[in-house]
Amino acid sequence: MTTAVTGAARGTSPRLRASLLAWLAWGLTAAVQAGALALIIWNRATIDGEFAFLYAVLGLAAVAYASVGALVAARHPRNPVGWAFCVMGLGFAGTALGEEYAVRGLLLSPGALPAAEAIGYTAQWMAVLAVGPMPLVFLLFPGGRALSPGWRRLAQLLTASLAIALVAQLIQWNPNSYGLADRFEELGVVVPNPLGIRAATPLVNIALPVAAFILIAGALASVVSLVLRFRRARGEERQQIRWLVYAGAVTFAIFLLLPAAALSDGSLASVFWFGMTLMLAIGIPLASGIAILKYRLYDLEIVVRRTIVAGALLAVLTAVYLIVVVGIGAAVGGADRPALTFAGAAIVALAFQPARSRARRLADRLVYGQRATPYEVLSQFAARGSGAYSTEAVLPEMARLVAAGTGAASATVWLRIGDELRPAAAHPPEDASPAPARVAGEEAPAIPGADIACPVRHDGALLGAVSIRMPASEPASPAHERLIRDVASQAGLMLRNVRLTEELRANLEELRASRQRIVTAQDARAKALERNLHDGAQQQLVALAMKIGIAETLLDRDPEKARALLADLKEEARDALDNLRDLARGIYPPLLAEQGLVAALQAQARKLPLSVTVTGDGVGRFPQEIEAGVYFCCLEALQNIVKYAGASQADIRLAVVDGSLRFTVADDGAGFDPATTPRGAGVENMTDRIAALGGVLTVRSAVGRGTKISGSLPVMS
Repeated sequence: MTTAVTGAARGTSPRLRASLLAWLAWGLTAAVQAGALALIIWNRATIDGEFAFLYAVLGLAAVAYASVGALVAARHPRNPVGWAFCVMGLGFAGTALGEEYAVRGLLLSPGALPAAEAIGYTAQWMAVLAVGPMPLVFLLFPGGRALSPGWRRLAQLLTASLAIALVAQLIQWNPNSYGLADRFEELGVVVPNPLGIRAATPLVNIALPVAAFILIAGALASVVSLVLRFRRARGEERQQIRWLVYAGAVTFAIFLLLPAAALSDGSLASVFWFGMTLMLAIGIPLASGIAILKYRLYDLEIVVRRTIVAGALLAVLTAVYLIVVVGIGAAVGGADRPALTFAGAAIVALAFQPARSRARRLADRLVYGQRATPYEVLSQFAARGSGAYSTEAVLPEMARLVAAGTGAASATVWLRIGDELRPAAAHPPEDASPAPARVAGEEAPAIPGADIACPVRHDGALLGAVSIRMPASEPASPAHERLIRDVASQAGLMLRNVRLTEELRANLEELRASRQRIVTAQDARAKALERNLHDGAQQQLVALAMKIGIAETLLDRDPEKARALLADLKEEARDALDNLRDLARGIYPPLLAEQGLVAALQAQARKLPLSVTVTGDGVGRFPQEIEAGVYFCCLEALQNIVKYAGASQADIRLAVVDGSLRFTVADDGAGFDPATTPRGAGVENMTDRIAALGGVLTVRSAVGRGTKISGSLPVMS
């Protein structure tokens, strides 16, 4: 026991160590950022609006990259992207801390803080940690592996270049570090490198430009790698990359709008700058974290759609405002007139609603393409359900709408018939229909080959299902599942009507077939009776008539011979009477009419070449058609046992239970497999006879275990 526990703990310790290390890195970044924030507040007299905004972005970036990096590294410790984000978060926080520490320790309160030069100089190389790993992120995203061995070598080269750049920064002979945005130079703060080596200056002067060039070129190459990965990706990986592509596209779109925004009074350009830096600082790490951790991964369509609407509105309204305020103002020489500002605002307000409607249509077209939106699918489905659609058209229309709304490779509507789910409609129509699925009770069965399958119910009863199969390039998502579930929730009553119609048709077909079988059986019985009467009783009676005539002629000539002939006639008349009685028993046995089911079946059982037990305690008399139906079914079953079962014993049981007359005929014969053995004419005749009386007949059998035929007919209690 001790060994097993120790082995388990040893197996999980690397994961626990990685998680602990990731959260320690996050805690270190949080502590550094807290120190930076305290110094920023302490040094606020030297910080203008530009630097306040810059520090706010650095703080947000530090928290975002460190938090996402810790989550990814803790859950996926083998993925280098998480650790790269942890390093970048620490770099953003350390850059701000180093600068403000130097400002306080070297300028505002000289000597008040220890190691002010050393910590101040960290701002120089912490900035490299903040942005240097980004090419590696694009190169290894999302799974942490390069696209091919060639790209893996590029990742190794980028890692080596980043390390060279850091070492060169650490040993660079630099008597005056300028800090972020030349803040040290602006304040007149001199921050020498305490680790600088003058003799290494030639080497550093070569190493830094080369490393910077490799990192910049590697950044461009990593973008190419991401594009190639996206084109080759399928399924889940393709959806993951879309998140990072989305964040990068939004950032690039804001960058493209900057020149137009710069033509305004400057406030709009500031907003755009803020949006772009916010996407770089927060958007990219959040998009990457969502993709890698797969949290609500496939709701990206909603995010993109709303982004497109907001972006299109912003672009249109900005253009209108610039044309009115800047363009017309410049033309009339009064761009600063308040009237133009109010006029621009009024036009923007009037154009807002039409622009939003068109932006929504544009977003739907870009996001969904030729597909219908989920709202359109549900509204069209509701309209189809309330319209006068025939049952032949409603299921194909349902399949078409589901396929149109999800972009599925195929959509199938299943209908429950008996204990099976059968494919009733598909879009696009398939050459080979999928196999039916067996249903146990009211539980929906698994549908092979379906990415999503939702049952259709009404009043708790399983009526069918809706399933889709998605293309490889676009896997199933929770949004698809919600749409199909909404369609299935509306389809219950519709499918019930279709199912009732189909069952009615099936019952009508079965009734028509059973009636045909009954008519055919009656014709066959009539012909058999006619043949038996003609070949048997009729021929005997004709012979009797001829012999009676002969006897009459012999009475006078040869009385002795006439008496002998009359004795033969008496015996033949008795045989003819027995034949007629046998024929009468085949039509309706007298014993059944006189004494009932048990006595009639016992009389027939005594004539069979096997042991037959008839049990029917408490079974009384019933209407003639009921007794005849049960009697002839039991006889048919006994004849099948004698012909095919090879049984030595049979058992007939009769009972009245809950207002129904129930009977069973069981044998100990060879049995058969009902799934592979077709039903014979005898079983069909029994089924039709019982069904015509409102009853039910079931046949159960297994190879080597005999056969049991059971029937139930409603009777007056």
